[in-house]
Amino acid sequence: MNVDIITPDQNLFSGDASSIIAPGSDGSLGILDNHAPLISSLKEGQIKLTTTEGEKSFDVNGGVIEVLNNKVIILAE
Repeated sequence: MNVDIITPDQNLFSGDASSIIAPGSDGSLGILDNHAPLISSLKEGQIKLTTTEGEKSFDVNGGVIEVLNNKVIILAE
């Protein structure tokens, strides 16, 4: 799935990932290919991506995640 992680200052990540773990405001979110459409707020924590190059992680202070048609957009603080 295609993933974009964007902050007000920069684009942290843009590329493909096979799985995502994100700190949802009501608990941890696990997202795989063909996930159902989703919009959720994020709390402070770490976003972990599994890519072809290995695992990548990004610290965030909150934000919003949208999943739709194998495209994930994370607007992070």
